[in-house]
Amino acid sequence: MADSLDVDAMLARFRERAHAVKQRPLPPVAGEERAQFVRQAQVDFRDYAIIGDAAGTIEDGVLVLRVDLRPPEQRG
Repeated sequence: MADSLDVDAMLARFRERAHAVKQRPLPPVAGEERAQFVRQAQVDFRDYAIIGDAAGTIEDGVLVLRVDLRPPEQRG
């Protein structure tokens, strides 16, 4: 499995998913259902964006995702 996994392509798919969430139209719902949809979209975007921003490697057969959560001005 590790030999066939293209980590860069996987991370690109997560970036695409994050972008798709931002472009996702709101369904014709109102009230609490709409609020729930918006909350879920925010969580989906955050999760996909975090993984999409990761630096990924395979080390000894283990997928390692490194994510720098520091503010941009503190990154080295």
